[in-house]
Amino acid sequence: MKLIAGLGNPGRKYAQTKHNTGFMALDHYLEKNGLTLDKNKFDGLWTKQNINGEDVIFLEPQTFMNDSGKSIAQVANFFKIKPEDILVIHDDMDMPIGKIRIRANGKSGGHNGIKSIMACLGTNNFNRLKIGIRHPENESVVSWVLSPFNNDQQKLMDAAFETSENVINDFIKGKNAQYLMNQYN
Repeated sequence: MKLIAGLGNPGRKYAQTKHNTGFMALDHYLEKNGLTLDKNKFDGLWTKQNINGEDVIFLEPQTFMNDSGKSIAQVANFFKIKPEDILVIHDDMDMPIGKIRIRANGKSGGHNGIKSIMACLGTNNFNRLKIGIRHPENESVVSWVLSPFNNDQQKLMDAAFETSENVINDFIKGKNAQYLMNQYN
């Protein structure tokens, strides 16, 4: 069984903000594949689907970014999903807008959602699909991550969401992190 979690903040106020890149990427995948998050449990919105013979849970934690680990750990523990079968999609300020990078493990890079997941799972050994949102130029980090993309930035993000759909499909097919890194980094 696989768990694919997009990170973001719940509520309309945050819907199209840069910090919700994980939600947006997952929403793109779900929409393209005719799926919806039809369950509300484990502090998150989720659905369980069988895709090409593989059971997959898609999850958007509703705990706010800094507590994302609570929801992910509840799902992983309940369904007995190993950390290496988890893919977390999130924004990354250390990369240009729309750039994608796959990581199999590692540090949080200062991302509070990732810190929370590491703390709640007790490991950093889960896969990440990082999508760049770059550092702000003339504003605070908080205002930057809580602001929407402009039109040019959104075009780059839309392309990243298309690529992330391929990453998710390959992950579901059982392609390992090394394959994903070679293919998409």
